Amino acid sequence: MPSKKLMGSWAFFDFCLLTAGVVTLALSIVWRRPNLLMNMVLSQSDLTAGLILAITLLVSWIISVGAIVQPNHVLGGLYLLNWVLIIDGIFILVIGTFVWFYTLQERANYHEVFSTLSTQTRIAIQDQLKCCGYFNSSDLSEVGGTFCANQTFIDVTNNATENFCVTPITAFADMTLNNIFSTIYGYMAIVILLFLATMCIIYKRKEGERFRRIDEKRGGRGFV
Repeated sequence: MPSKKLMGSWAFFDFCLLTAGVVTLALSIVWRRPNLLMNMVLSQSDLTAGLILAITLLVSWIISVGAIVQPNHVLGGLYLLNWVLIIDGIFILVIGTFVWFYTLQERANYHEVFSTLSTQTRIAIQDQLKCCGYFNSSDLSEVGGTFCANQTFIDVTNNATENFCVTPITAFADMTLNNIFSTIYGYMAIVILLFLATMCIIYKRKEGERFRRIDEKRGGRGFV
């Protein structure tokens, strides 16, 4: 039979899995709300991937609860859980690596994103960040709003201060994406530890069942 310490460790890792799923689900929903910079940094596809990851983790947790409450001789649920955890690990690795890879060329990547935004959205970002244009005043700058109110300001004042949007945009993106892929990679530790704890429980339950059968053959007299 698994010891109380082993079962306690398994329960803790399983709770961490549930927490990871709930946190990911909450952020995938909250970050869909209107927010100029967040909506620029994270696309709807990114948030959908986060939502799928959250659902996958929560489904894994449900499977884990069903598996652990089975009688000791029923191990199918625990085997299923470990296969699901392997799938979770692959999914986590793919998403985390994709986010990390995107951070390697943030300035170029978000220039492309900035270019796809509507005129009104770019004006709103310029007003919020107090900048005009992306790499320079002639690169995707928009006349309008309260900061880049006219072309003279864009050509003279902005060029003199080098107050362009690339720096604040990539600073926010770098902080956000670094936190995201670090957290996602952290989920891998939860999955690995739960996988190992589940393997230990399988071994202990198989061992206990083997001794029980031996004891039955001996007439229930136990071992001397």
